[in-house]
Amino acid sequence: MTMASDARRAAMLHGPVVRTLLALALPTLLVIAAQTFVAVLEAYWISRLGTDAVAGVSLVLPLLVLMGTMSNGGIGGGVSSAVARAVGGGRAVDADALLTHAVVIATLFGGAFTVAMEVGGPSIYAALGGSGAALDTALAYSRWVFGLAVPIWLVNLIGAALRGAGEVRLPARISLGGAIMLIPVVPVLMFGPGPLPRLGIAGAGIALAIYYGGALIVLLRYLHSGSGVLTLRRHPIAPHHIRAIMGVGLISAIGTVTASLTTVVVTGAVGGYGAAALAGFGIASRVDSLLVPLLFGLGTAVVTMVGAATGAGDSARARRVAWSAAAMAFGATEVIGAVLYLWPAGWNGIFSDDPAVLAAGNGYFAAVALLYGVIGMGLMLFFACQGRGTMAWPFAAGIARLTVTAAAAWWLAQAGATLPQLYGAVALGAVLFGAINIYGFWRVS
Repeated sequence: MTMASDARRAAMLHGPVVRTLLALALPTLLVIAAQTFVAVLEAYWISRLGTDAVAGVSLVLPLLVLMGTMSNGGIGGGVSSAVARAVGGGRAVDADALLTHAVVIATLFGGAFTVAMEVGGPSIYAALGGSGAALDTALAYSRWVFGLAVPIWLVNLIGAALRGAGEVRLPARISLGGAIMLIPVVPVLMFGPGPLPRLGIAGAGIALAIYYGGALIVLLRYLHSGSGVLTLRRHPIAPHHIRAIMGVGLISAIGTVTASLTTVVVTGAVGGYGAAALAGFGIASRVDSLLVPLLFGLGTAVVTMVGAATGAGDSARARRVAWSAAAMAFGATEVIGAVLYLWPAGWNGIFSDDPAVLAAGNGYFAAVALLYGVIGMGLMLFFACQGRGTMAWPFAAGIARLTVTAAAAWWLAQAGATLPQLYGAVALGAVLFGAINIYGFWRVS
């Protein structure tokens, strides 16, 4: 280990808990904010290409988001956890070996996504309702973004490994630099001002290729320099390193899928109440999807610190980190929930003035908003279990939430229940998710 590596390890194992958590989380939170801004800006530029372009990209986006959550929060969580436990235990050689295994896993998963979407993309997008120009746009955009799947997975899993070793600034600098680069490059490539060719939706894909290609070059140079927290070397493939990553990563990836399925099922049930109900639910539940990335920023720090403490055999510090982060998440999300419960029109009114839409959105906050604290606390302890490498309870929490919410929502919808009663199913699932994660971490720690 270098002196910088030793300093980071000491901070993870002995630094003040809250201060160290915030120091590790802040760069990731800034990256999330920048990426969100760029995504909104890109959506605006795509909208300038017309309705077919928006529709086509909308067909691709759910699968692209799924790949991103799998590589960052799912398999990436397994990489961060395994590296953090190795670093915490002073096993520098194992940490480097885990990085090598992460690169192999990224290449395999990325290649699988590329092949699957090249072969199955046309059928998938058609099944989702794509046709004509919208389907053509979806295929053009898909070939670019999923053609880049290997670099995307490599950048995300290498970034996860660095975060697990306590190096959060380099991935953040790369992401922020990329965001700044994409702001002018995307419209230039899409619309071709002056003598430049107008590339349309392909321009957005080329901009991503420039970003991920550049990011990968910077990361590989750093990892080969020998002066970083990790060094990329040749290591023989070892089953125990694969298990260390995938034992956490696969279950975490399944968790991201169950969360998405829960949202899909509830959306389908709400759709039976009409367009206004669906719009109101969509507007209000957007807050849920905005909270998750913010909690992810703190959660990555939890994985690193709990993993390091676990690797060092300091269970007391691992518990202290986990419960401190859980309390922080509970406080922040509960305040947001309380504001929305008391003043739902402050959010819903931004997007609609239709009384029926507002009633549906306000009803959602009345049922769910005060439970945001429980959800935030449960999610933070999900990350703590990632750090410990024990994912049975978080897996049970995700399955319970999906099963109970889906079954209750569809039964209520078929029984002719009111929309607020259906929202009660969402609330019940949220309570189960939080309670099982809280109880599960208490048991394993």
